[in-house]
Formats: sequence, C-alpha cells, structure tokens
Amino acid sequence: MKKFFIFLILIILIPVAIVGGIFTYKGYSLYKDAINETSIEKKIEEIKSEKEHYTKYEELPQDYINAVVAVEDRRYFSHNGIDLISISRAIIKDIQERELVEGGSTITQQLAKNTYFTQKKEFTRKIAEIFMAFEYEKKCSKEEIFELYVNTMYFGDGYYSVYDATHGYFDKEIGDLNLYECTLLAGIPNAPSVYSPTKNPELAKQRQAQVLNKMLKYKYITQEEADKIFNKM
Repeated sequence: MKKFFIFLILIILIPVAIVGGIFTYKGYSLYKDAINETSIEKKIEEIKSEKEHYTKYEELPQDYINAVVAVEDRRYFSHNGIDLISISRAIIKDIQERELVEGGSTITQQLAKNTYFTQKKEFTRKIAEIFMAFEYEKKCSKEEIFELYVNTMYFGDGYYSVYDATHGYFDKEIGDLNLYECTLLAGIPNAPSVYSPTKNPELAKQRQAQVLNKMLKYKYITQEEADKIFNKM
C-alpha cells in the first residue's frame, strides 16, 4: 500500500514538474531576450528622457505613496521583487478558477510588465516578469522603482503617468494633492477603463473606498481621517 501511494504521488508530481520546468524555461528565455535587447539601465534612461514631466519620488505626497503601497503591494519595502505570500494566494485562486485570473504582482513586477512585456495574461510572461523584477531590484533602489512605476502606469483618459493624471483629473501640481485625491488616484491603475472618475464616477468611488479601507487596515490613516473622506464620497 505504501509503495502504491508513493507511485501515485510520483505520477502526479512528475508531470507537474515537467510542465513547470517548461514554463520556467520559456519564461526565462523571454526575459533574457528582452534584457539582451534593452538593458535595465537603457530602459530607465529611455523612460526618464522620453517623459516630458518625469516625477521624482521626493515630489510625491506621502499620502499617495502610502495609498499605492496599501492597495497594490503592502510588503513592497521589505520584499526582493516578489511577494511569496501574495503569489501563493494568487496561485490558489487561479487553480480554483482554472485560469490566470489573479496575478499577485508586486509593484516591481508591474513595472517589469509595463516596461518590457505585454498586458496579456500568460504564465510564460508571468515567469519572465518575475526574473525582470529581480533585475530591477538589483539595479534600482525601492524609491527609484516606485517613481519609475508611477511614471509608466496608465491612469485612464489617455494619462500615462502620475503627472498627467494629476493635472488631467485635478488640474493641480502633484505636491498639492490632498488625501481624498491621493486615494482616488491610487485606485485607478488597477483597471483604468473601469475606475476612471470621468468615465465611471461611482465605480471610481467604490475603488477609492477599497484604498481607504486598506490604508485604515494597515494603519496609514486613522478612522477619523477615513470617515472625513467617506463623507465626501
């Protein structure tokens, strides 16, 4: 009986290991092709030179940074490019749904996807994204990764950076954003066509509420601060 169970486990694990190895190899190859074509250093140089209004990390309001970290990647400042807890949770969800519905992507992974790969949900691309995230973490500080992220994210309405979104949605400088505006802005990139405040104001507010609840949960704001925003919504 014991031998039978060992044999059964091997039957299950060997194909899984083979398929996993194939995806890993293809993902690594995709990553290597991308990095050989354009190095991280060159990619950063391109982003900074091509953006007319490139926003530095120190120009961002702390409330906005906190809002993004809370809703997108709460362990951002402590992980090395991937969040194993989030990835494990995402894998379970994907298995349940039998498709790639949740990615568990960190801010670094999202930057890798936005700057090197397509938005199409594929396991191979997800693996390549992980390798590229490690590369970004080796070459950049957390602050630089974050600023590259907000300068390359899509915020809906044709706004492809935090500067454009701030001026387009609020007609003000980034440093002048208040908590209400920071939390609204932080929620948009998750699904820009859905959460754009000009296209779907009610859905944008629902997403903003999620951001506020995350900030409250992780103690970035007090209940009193959250209630003031909720009363404006």
